[in-house]
Amino acid sequence: MRDFLPADKAKREHALATIRGTYAAHGFDEIETPVMEDAARLHSGLGGDNEKLAFGVLRRGLDADAVARAAASGDLASLTDLGLRFDLTVPLARFYATHRADLPVVFKSIQIAPVWRAERPQKGRYRQFMQCDIDIIGDASPLAEVELITATAATLSALGLTGLRIRINHRAILRKLVETWSIAQTDYERALITIDKEDKIGADGVVAELVELGLLDASAAPAAAADLAGLPNDGWGLLDAQEPAPWLDVEAYRQLLAIREAVAVAAPDMALVFSHNLVRGMGYYTGPIFEIEHPGLGYSLGGGGRYDGMIGRFLGTDVPATGFSIGFERIVDLIEVPAQAASDAVVLVHDADAPPSALIAVKTELVASGKRVRLERRTKNVKALLERAAESGYGSFAFVTAATASADQLEFKPLTARH
Repeated sequence: MRDFLPADKAKREHALATIRGTYAAHGFDEIETPVMEDAARLHSGLGGDNEKLAFGVLRRGLDADAVARAAASGDLASLTDLGLRFDLTVPLARFYATHRADLPVVFKSIQIAPVWRAERPQKGRYRQFMQCDIDIIGDASPLAEVELITATAATLSALGLTGLRIRINHRAILRKLVETWSIAQTDYERALITIDKEDKIGADGVVAELVELGLLDASAAPAAAADLAGLPNDGWGLLDAQEPAPWLDVEAYRQLLAIREAVAVAAPDMALVFSHNLVRGMGYYTGPIFEIEHPGLGYSLGGGGRYDGMIGRFLGTDVPATGFSIGFERIVDLIEVPAQAASDAVVLVHDADAPPSALIAVKTELVASGKRVRLERRTKNVKALLERAAESGYGSFAFVTAATASADQLEFKPLTARH
């Protein structure tokens, strides 16, 4: 968990304002949910490995004996009834189930808020971090994915990020692929974790690991290797042949083609690339899945997918849903903040004997004219004071004395930041 100095905070707020404004322009409405959720909900199996990283909140009224009994029995979960949210998707599902009667048939939400995970702190991994999610609930058509992807592409462009591409796949294609290799249904998720490693260990490495784990029969290894070798990781030619490969879910692939065609109209600069080994770690995905890729980075800048089965866990009735999350903490490090109009930011350096009423009157006059104004008491090292002000984005300064009665009497001089 981190502190942010003014310059860092200003950069983050600039990014957040850009994200909010762009998403809102694409028809999404912002909601807010509590930082804590019911512990049983957070540990309902929807959050994957993230559930193991949830911070729990102890029940009120616990005594030392109750804690000792729970520790002795290994039932530490009984000590908590609430927990800090580890993502925004589980809270959204609960929110929709609670407020469905007050929401439109197709609900398009923005959630931008901090989440907490008990990570082992290291570069790029924090215990508190910001998530920026958009979700569409109630639309089962590919239009929902198209809207998510185009809104995200517009947001990344507004932030000044270029050269990105979005990898896309479909869980149905992945399921049919492992079915073709006669992998047991109970082992699908373990097999997909291995397929996700293909970019690092290659097709042969994937097959070898599946055999080593006992998920794939050794006699089926050559056919599985041939299947992977025939899957493009940067193209769309799977329906060009007269007979599609037996492992290809044609309907799912056509959904991806339709999404690609529509995205090309609205976001022609955002490449959409079919990636057969894109898996995404969350087991609740049911349809298209996608991930933002930066050519110079070894990690994604966000991702998401369709999760049609999640809301039904809370509501009792399945509702189609799909979402996209951008990795705010990674993206904010890549962007540049446009320089503020320094001419609108001024510093008033005043003498110690200048009356507060006169200082505030001059400051109020300047603020009313649209200026950003900072009052600073004159120090022995005025040069250092002015250099810090310039680095904070102030463009000019003026000295204020006890005799200054109005802003018209001020003589402003330019400020120059150190380089």
